[in-house]
Amino acid sequence: MLKLSHADYDALRAHGEETYPHECCGVLLGKNDADGNQVHKIVRAGNTRTDRAHDRYNIAPEELIRVQRQARGLGLDIVGFYHSHPDHPAQWSKTDFDEAHWVGCSYIITSVEHGKATLSNSFLLTGTGEEDKKFVDEQVQVVAGEAGSAKENV
Repeated sequence: MLKLSHADYDALRAHGEETYPHECCGVLLGKNDADGNQVHKIVRAGNTRTDRAHDRYNIAPEELIRVQRQARGLGLDIVGFYHSHPDHPAQWSKTDFDEAHWVGCSYIITSVEHGKATLSNSFLLTGTGEEDKKFVDEQVQVVAGEAGSAKENV
């Protein structure tokens, strides 16, 4: 299960609306515990894809390193990533799968239809490495305030 605050959930969806018709992307910082990935902060990232920004995204390695350092400074880990699918379903694509390498991380995809965020789904990347990795549907729990007291499931 992925838990995140209502504010973070709204913010990542708003990010997708702001970048429409291009894909947005960002990083989920938090902790992993027995209940799954707990998001404590989201960090927007720039989509460096200029050739196909409408259906691809890339986070620059330098930016990812900066986010990793930020997480470490906050006592957090990278627990996932998010991006949008402009005018496409909130379902992972072959490209999304091929470019997912962080086993144990959550990957949130938000469908943005005609500029409006509609559905957000999360997928947990499981396995031990590239050879046996797979995406598993993951329940998202939106909580009030910090990732502690449940408010609603999506």
